[in-house]
Amino acid sequence: MSEAEFKKTKTFGILLSQIFQLALLFIAGVFVLWGALLEIFEVLSHRGPALKDILLLFIFIELGAMISIYFKTNKLSVRFLIYIAITALTRLLVVDIKAMDNYTILTITGAIVMLTISVFILRACAYMYGGDDREEED
Repeated sequence: MSEAEFKKTKTFGILLSQIFQLALLFIAGVFVLWGALLEIFEVLSHRGPALKDILLLFIFIELGAMISIYFKTNKLSVRFLIYIAITALTRLLVVDIKAMDNYTILTITGAIVMLTISVFILRACAYMYGGDDREEED
């Protein structure tokens, strides 16, 4: 394969992977919106939200924000995934705390603390060393 053919093939491959990535990201955004709307209709049918419903909507908001930021910047922040995990674990505690034994409560609480420390470390490292603003080399 000649150098020119290789460059064309590489460019075409990059284009296809970007189209695939954007298509799946768009589908994920549609699914997040769909799930949020279903949850809103479920809450409306019960004539009012409970705390678990509000926390679930925050998860949908965080997922939507993560997808939006990725569309704008082409970067996926690990911090958003950690925020979603923290919110999901908090929701789990709120919803099921009466049915949990003490060991499970401590385990979930410990996981929330570890995730919170992780966000602090990620933010501190970004502040001290700067973000990853380097462009990937071709």
